[in-house]
Amino acid sequence: MGAQSVLLLATEADHIHREVDAAVGGTYRVLRVRAGADVRAAVIEHDPAVVVLDLQIGNMGGMATCLDLRLEGRAGRIPTQRVVLLLDREADVFLAKQAEADQWQVKPIDPLALRRLLTTEPVAS
Repeated sequence: MGAQSVLLLATEADHIHREVDAAVGGTYRVLRVRAGADVRAAVIEHDPAVVVLDLQIGNMGGMATCLDLRLEGRAGRIPTQRVVLLLDREADVFLAKQAEADQWQVKPIDPLALRRLLTTEPVAS
């Protein structure tokens, strides 16, 4: 049996970490950082299969973190990342699109929907 793929989760909220881990823990090895500013270094170190960003994370929110990953990827400093944003409300879908997120889910987390979202390839738009 091969090693599990890494899912990098950026959230300050313990309950979000528990919910994501419960939804996909058998499929991915969930690594957590608590600040958006720590995501880029974690991407370089762990080469995750997917990055999940809570919209509300300290010192550099999910939207800014997603944009940072996109800019760094385009500059060739990190590999292109699959990014999923966890949104606070349906109106935040606009922000997810502006941040160039691949996918998103509005909280509260629906474990089955999140598992489906994370275990299927995103559809190119």
